[in-house]
Amino acid sequence: MAETSKPITGGCICGAVRYQVNGGLRPVIACHCEQCRRFSGHFVAATATRKTYFQLLQAGGLKWYSYQSGLRQGFCQECGSSLFFEDEQSARISIAAGSLDQPQGLKLAAQIFAAEAGDYYQLDTSVPISENGIHSVQLPL
Repeated sequence: MAETSKPITGGCICGAVRYQVNGGLRPVIACHCEQCRRFSGHFVAATATRKTYFQLLQAGGLKWYSYQSGLRQGFCQECGSSLFFEDEQSARISIAAGSLDQPQGLKLAAQIFAAEAGDYYQLDTSVPISENGIHSVQLPL
């Protein structure tokens, strides 16, 4: 887990969405579910933090798409960058790892929904694989 006292920042390509994390980040999880693949064009590699650590600095381009009640994905409506995934009932917000401004030393810790992975790529067998969404990767305190 990336634990830091310095704020962690990130955003979309065009700058219409900017965010800051004032706490730790969870290691990266690769989600191979169909919804994530369609959202990103490939599998999603996401870190996460507690919502209490998360702050939007610039939200002018932020658009949320809810594909299921209580679940939504955030993206920039200006440049199309995939940015966030949120279960509105959870204490967590997931953040596309590629949207971070600076490297944070995060590592891929798990792969989930492997049963839905695309047929055009191979899973990395050196990283734990779950056929469904179950994993043991914890959020920072």
